[in-house]
Formats: sequence, structure tokens, C-alpha cells
Amino acid sequence: MPAGLPQKARQPIPKVNALPGLASIVIVNWNGMAFIRDCIQSVHAQSYSPCEIIVVDNGSTDGSREWLRANALSGYRLIEFDVNTGFARGVNTGIRAASGEYIALLNNDAVADHRWLEYLIRSVRNSEFGMAASKILFHDRPDVIDKAGHLFYPDGLNRGRGAGEVDRGQFDGMPEILFPDGCAALYLRRMLDDVGLFDEQFFAYGDDADLGLRARWRGWRCAYAPAARVYHRHSSSLGKYSPVKAFLVERNRLWVAVKLLPWPVLLASPFLTLWRFLWHAWSLIRRRGLAGGVAREHSAARLLGALVRAYASGLLGIIPILRKRREVFRTRRIGTLEFLGLIRKYRISARELAVRD
Repeated sequence: MPAGLPQKARQPIPKVNALPGLASIVIVNWNGMAFIRDCIQSVHAQSYSPCEIIVVDNGSTDGSREWLRANALSGYRLIEFDVNTGFARGVNTGIRAASGEYIALLNNDAVADHRWLEYLIRSVRNSEFGMAASKILFHDRPDVIDKAGHLFYPDGLNRGRGAGEVDRGQFDGMPEILFPDGCAALYLRRMLDDVGLFDEQFFAYGDDADLGLRARWRGWRCAYAPAARVYHRHSSSLGKYSPVKAFLVERNRLWVAVKLLPWPVLLASPFLTLWRFLWHAWSLIRRRGLAGGVAREHSAARLLGALVRAYASGLLGIIPILRKRREVFRTRRIGTLEFLGLIRKYRISARELAVRD
């Protein structure tokens, strides 16, 4: 039984091989010595078969790379980088090495329920579903939601649906969501062949939103599998209130907006961002929300510096993003009105983004 699985989820489940197709689970590790063992034990215990496990180490320096080498014969393939190449490149490397018809991603700081993969695969039986979202719960509070899919703010930012809410099954009757969180997601190989892989320019954060929205433009839908539960140690790599995370999130949301939003929304997005920043300023004063958390644990000056660097880096990288935008809109399969309907249906408010912790 996986040692890191919350007690309420520790139930032995027999292997299931009635569903067709090889599944590949890709885990990207960076300095995850404190939790990688629990993660791998949980994927070894999956009910679904056949299944292969691919672990990509991103230049870890905390001993986890050596531990992975020593245990690689226990049922996973190990790929190593000498430096941290970013989540997106790490995932892409694992996907390219995978043989599966189904590609599942699991963060190294997450522990999957025994039937996680099985339920994800069952949820994409409809041929229009090319991806699936898990119900992600907090590892130390397994009755509280981390993410149940994603909601979208139309300046390119996103947030987990239901984040921080006690799980009472309030989302269990909703079989579809906008796109999955890369912490614990399933992608069909044929969807990835059609849409492409993660955009490595993003490095980390927002890359799952980019892939999910590109897939939406191509007409693919995203299933939500509430029985596919994962228990996540949230933001364990950089920390919840890291200025580096704030930099990456804000820079990459700019790239998501420029690359994927139709012109009417893109032209309005600076005003939407200003409105969001006003709410962030309020939360900063009240020491609430993510902005308040960064200021509390670091300083308001470091938060401001992260935002300045985010926009400088974002503008420096805008030319390749514009080229990719042309490709997205040249190859799209749905119209602007249908896409606008999607982001309206799964929209989150600026207030909730800024104030809710």
C-alpha cells in the first residue's frame, strides 16, 4: 500500500485490463526527494493495465536523481537531464519516449488513488474527448479541493475550479471542464498528434492552459473524472508564494492571451488585467490572496520586481508567440463565437482570482 496515500484512500483494488490500450504515466522530477517515492509507489499500485511508467529527472541536486537511478529496475524508465530544463520540456521528453495510446501526467509531489488512471481512461470513451481532468485534493487535507479542472479569466490567467472548497461532491455531476491541470491529467495520443505537445517556451506554469486551449480551438473536449482522485502537496517545488512563481505565472498568462485569445478579447485584455490588478492591490493591502501572501512571506517590492521582470521577459519572447498565434488561428476547427462561449462558461472573476487564497 503506498505510504503517502491519505488513509481514507487506502483501499486495495484489483487490476483491471478490460479497457483497451497501453497507458503511459509520465512523471517529471525536480528535487523531489521528500515525496517522489510516494508518487512512484502510487502509480505502481494502479488498477489499470497495461501501463508503463516514465520518470524524467530535471537535473535534481537533492539526492532524488541518485535514488531514482538506484531504483530504476523496479518498474520505470528513467531519463535524466543535467540541468532543470523546465516542466514543459521534461513532459515532452517523457511523451516522446512513451509508447502509450493514453498519456497520463502526474506531478512528483502528488499521490494517485489506486483507480485514478482507470477512471480517467473511462471518462474519454466519447470520441470528442481528447483530454481528461482529475479531482485534485490537498494531500494534508484530503477533503479539500485543490483543483477540479480549471476556470479561465479572459486576460489569459486561470485558476483551479473549487480551489480551497471542502469537497461535498459539488462538481461531481459536471462531466466536462475547459482543460485539465498538468499536475494530474490524461491526454490521448491522437489528440497530441493533432494539436502538438507542450510549448517549451513557457518553461513552467500556464503550459497546461496553452495546450488545453489549443486543443479546444481544434475541437477537442475535456472530460472531468471526479472519481479519478489525486492528493497533491501544493506548490512544493517553488512554494505557494514564491516570487519566481509569480514571475512565471504572469509572464506566461501574457503569452497565453497573445497566442490564443480572439481579437475582441485580446484587445480588451489590458483593461481586464488592470481590473484584476486593482483587486490584487486591495488584497495586498489586506494581506489576503496570492499577492498578499507573496508580500507577507517576502515583500511587496519583490512582488513588484517579479511583475516588472514578467512583462520584460514576456515582451522579449512575443515574436515567436505571434508566429504560433498565426498557426493556431490558421488551423482552428471551431469559430470565434464557439470559443467565446467556452471561456464565458468557464470564466472566473478578477475578484476571486485576487482575493481567494
